[in-house]
Amino acid sequence: MTLSPNSPAALHLGRHYADAHEALLADPRHDTFMAGFPPPEAQRVTWHNWMSPPFNKWGFRHLGRLRPSISVAAGTGAADVLPQALCDLDGFSFESVCGLSVRLDEHLLASHTDAFIVLHRGQVKYERYFNGQTQNDRHIMFSVTKSLIGVLAEQLICDGVLNPELLASHYVPEFAGSAFADATVRQLLDMAVSIEYTERYDDPASESSQFGYACGFQPAPPAYSQYASLYQYLPSLRKRGEHGGFFHYVTATTEALAWVMERASGVACPELLARVWGQIGCQRDGYFMADPWGRGVAGAGFSATACDIARFGLLLANRGQYQGREVIDPRAIDAIAQGADPAIYAANEEFSEWTPGASYRSQWYVFNDHSQALMACGISGQYLFVDRDAEVVIVKQSSLPEAISVFDPDNVRALRALVRHFAG
Repeated sequence: MTLSPNSPAALHLGRHYADAHEALLADPRHDTFMAGFPPPEAQRVTWHNWMSPPFNKWGFRHLGRLRPSISVAAGTGAADVLPQALCDLDGFSFESVCGLSVRLDEHLLASHTDAFIVLHRGQVKYERYFNGQTQNDRHIMFSVTKSLIGVLAEQLICDGVLNPELLASHYVPEFAGSAFADATVRQLLDMAVSIEYTERYDDPASESSQFGYACGFQPAPPAYSQYASLYQYLPSLRKRGEHGGFFHYVTATTEALAWVMERASGVACPELLARVWGQIGCQRDGYFMADPWGRGVAGAGFSATACDIARFGLLLANRGQYQGREVIDPRAIDAIAQGADPAIYAANEEFSEWTPGASYRSQWYVFNDHSQALMACGISGQYLFVDRDAEVVIVKQSSLPEAISVFDPDNVRALRALVRHFAG
């Protein structure tokens, strides 16, 4: 994405960065939520408001107190200590889409960052927390969850449990008549399913909002309360055309993939992830939000500490090895890192402007123009970036007030600039 220096969008973004610079100088205090018994109404975070600013700054890291959840257990031993070799990156700068040279600390503050960690060659180089978050707090990762599911799916393929060429309805007959019935598992993995679905988070009638009601992210208005679970909602979605040959980002497609994986393996996705999570030295259990029928929300519902997400990224950077032991088959990671046809991704103008040079493979954004770097991303500013060649892992957890933000292109620019810095 490029912006004319004098365009309204550029001026708006530049104003945000100017405000962030002033805030750094002022060292502002942050609002306190959920203090008191009960908290005052103006500071009370509930199921109804946890996704809305300013309540999301507390809600994003305490979702387990508001909604049912499914634990993903860490190992029984002590957490693996990530070695530190800290360096000062506050003044590191990158070029914004609005034409400004922006300092990293200004960008982190302006983009409502809650946690930010950079690893290089397995060492923590930079670690910052904001808005009351601490190293031990678990934060929702939204659609970064999709990418974790994608790794698990590729592992099932390597294990011979899941056949990427079979139709989704082979595993889930309940998909008969739906958009997913005649889509292959590979088409689910690569978001190539033709479906009547829009990801419009501010429209209560959009399919993505219906998804949010069915999975329990927010209470359903009476007019949209017909689905009590994702198990009911997913078969209701209808086909729009022929599958394949395009990229259409749909959270429900990941949920369909997760259902297929669970039928193929006989194991729920939270348990599949726990088989990995428990082996990589995590400091805390992660958890999935559960839908009203107790199903883990696989498309957007996983929460974990920033350091533990970084540990998962480090596992990918090390081709599935942890302390000399294979946890993920390296073939699964290589299958993702090979990427897909960048021309297919480029045809989606909205996404290709945000992530130029990328393709989409197995629920990951793959940068074919630079060392097959992998990126997972969630709404409101959640990121996991893994560059295997540069041996860099970066995690960003945020509480942006909008699902899709003016900062999204700069988030990607900042991450890629940091990779180039450490690649030397």
